[in-house]
Order: sequence, then C-alpha cells, then structure tokens
Amino acid sequence: MQSLLARRRRHLQRFSANFINKDFSITTRSFGSSTNTFLSDHSLVANPHSDVLVEPNSTVVLNRPSFLNALTISMGKRLLKLYKSWEDNPDVGFVVMKGNGRAFCAGGDIVSVHDMIKKGNIEECKEFFWTLYNFMYLVGTYSKPHVAILNGITMGGGAGISIPGTFRVATDKTIFATPETLIGFHPDAGASFHLSHLPGYLGEYLALTGDMLNGVEMVACGLATHYSLNENVPEIEECLRRLIKDDPSVIQTCLQKYSDLDYPNNESVIRRIETVDKCFSHDTVEEIIDALEKEVEKTNGWCSAILKKLKYASPLSLKVALRSIREGRFQTLDQCLIREYRMSLQAVVGQISSDLYEGVRARLLDKDFAPKWDPPSLEHVTPDMVDQYFSPLSSLEPDLDLPRK
Repeated sequence: MQSLLARRRRHLQRFSANFINKDFSITTRSFGSSTNTFLSDHSLVANPHSDVLVEPNSTVVLNRPSFLNALTISMGKRLLKLYKSWEDNPDVGFVVMKGNGRAFCAGGDIVSVHDMIKKGNIEECKEFFWTLYNFMYLVGTYSKPHVAILNGITMGGGAGISIPGTFRVATDKTIFATPETLIGFHPDAGASFHLSHLPGYLGEYLALTGDMLNGVEMVACGLATHYSLNENVPEIEECLRRLIKDDPSVIQTCLQKYSDLDYPNNESVIRRIETVDKCFSHDTVEEIIDALEKEVEKTNGWCSAILKKLKYASPLSLKVALRSIREGRFQTLDQCLIREYRMSLQAVVGQISSDLYEGVRARLLDKDFAPKWDPPSLEHVTPDMVDQYFSPLSSLEPDLDLPRK
C-alpha cells in the first residue's frame, strides 16, 4: 500500500509540474497472454443494462446515453471499485474509458443533485461529491496509463474523470465546456486545477463564460493530447485492444497512428488569445466586464457575445469562479479538489445563496432560461459571501479525504 501511495504522489507531482507535456515513463510489462484475467472477478462484470459496462482489455464504458452519461453516486462507486482492482492487478497494463452514445460524459447528474436538495437530503449530496471527487483524484494519480476517448460531449465532471489521466483523445464530435456559472454553481471536478494551467488567461475565460471548445481547440490548448476523426475511433480502439505492452510510448504510437492534423479556425477563441488575455487578466469580474465593454466600443462583435454570457451567469458564481481559478493556479490537484468540495457543499446547502437550485430549475428543468439570481447583481455580492463560499460548512464538517499519506 505504501509503495502504491508513493507511486501516486510521484505521478501527481509530475502532473502538477508539467500539465501539458507529461513524463510518460512507466516500467514496461508484457500482459498480452493475460489481458482478460481481470474478468474473473464476477462482481466487477456488469450486465448490459448497467450504467458502467466493462469490455475486455480493461475498457470502461459509461452507459447512460439517454442522460449523456451523466455521473451518479452508484457510477462513481463502481468506477472506484473497478479502477482500484485493476491498479492492484499485474495482468492489467492500462485502462481505457469511453462513453456510449453522443456523449463521453456531460458531467455529474446535477438534476439528481437538485432533487436531493429539494428533498433536504444534504448527506446524499455530500456522498455524491465525495465519491466522484475521490474517483477523479484516483484517475489523476493512477499508477497505470489511462486513455480517455472523448468522442462527444465532455463537460464538467466528464472533464474531471478524463483530463487528469495520461491520454485524452478528442475528435471532430467533441464538445468541451465548463458551464457551471450558468446554473449558479462553480467550475468543479478539478476544473480549478486544469483550467488554471491553460495558456494565458484562457482558463478564466472558459470558467466564467462556460464557452465551448471543439476537439481541435482542446489539443491546441493542451486539454487533449490527441485529435482524430470520429470515423477513426473504432480503429483506435482495436489498436489499443491489440497492444501487448503497457509502455506509454507504445500507447502513444498507437494513438498517433490515427491522429489527424488540424488547426483552429479564424473564429476560434484560440485565435483571439490576445484579446482574452487583455480582458480576463484583470483582478475582478467588474474590471473584466469593463475591459470587454471597451473592446465592444472598438466594434469587436465577439466581445459583445461574451458580455451577454457573463450577464446571464450568476453574479455570485462569477466571483467565486474567478477566485477559484486564481487559487488553483498555485495549488495541486488534491488541494483543488479539497477546496472545491467545500465550495460544492456551500452551494447545495444554500446558506449563502440558492443559486444552484434556481439555476438548474431555469436551465435544465423548466427551461425558461430566466433564473432569478440572489444576489441579483455583482454589486450585491459582498466579499464576505465569497469568503464563506470557500469555507467549511462548520468547524465540525470534515474535509474531502483523499489518500495522501
């Protein structure tokens, strides 16, 4: 156990030190003759109707296509059990994760969280975030190579269970976003870590606006390691199935074989990084909005569209998200997850604001897209409100417990 934890610490240190260009060196081991032995544990094999399926060669399939593979507590528990069993199994060389249907994973099932809040079941909310954040940390510190095939919608928690891993394959079907401020929440699931390590102030831009990136843009900024056309995904999966070594360089060669070269188009935010840095480098949300308004005066139509998104979002969420990204820039993945857990509990309890409950209602349930935010404007958001959002619910409330010994 101690050696496993030591490997996790070393892996996390490498990840934190060099987010985009990772050190992929792990001892090579042949497992070609034994790749299916992990299926001998029948408790880990799902029936076809399970929310998490297991395919040969340690491949996980998120299987809630009608709900865009949104994560639930039961899915988080099953993923934790699977991954821990494979990490201890010498016959498993690496793990592949993919989604069934048009999504990789649209994030945590926030509608179910809304229902928990409505019923006053806060303990279940805590279990939801506790379980999923622990799994995300496990992916980020996994001692074996991890390949996530992001062939479709990849949002919020979907990014949290994939981006910390070794390889992330984006496609022409990939849609990435962290849209939490639009529902009165905060970019969580490790977002304050991986967004804060993007070039310039792109992380602040994505966190505050909830804007989308495509697969090409994900590779360009470092969120994905490879880009391939959707039509090549079956060949990528077959190539991975046939590998007989777990050497990351061999996996890299397999993925590179089916990679396609493409560049962000002229309308991409990647092409506007100078404007993004100019506007989103400011210390406060108010200053960011002022900078965007000055750009609009220069007939910058793109900034006008961004302003509309910011003015739709929860004012409290905007201020909380900005501070979270700024703090994440100087924290490790585990520190970000522990802090985000505190923030998520504050959001569901609603002592400061009920914006999460209202935001989910307006955008995902009633779909009137007319949330009544409280506080209603940036000027009504006090520093004390933001400070409380980053604090434990009480002196007796335990922090997220991660295996950091």
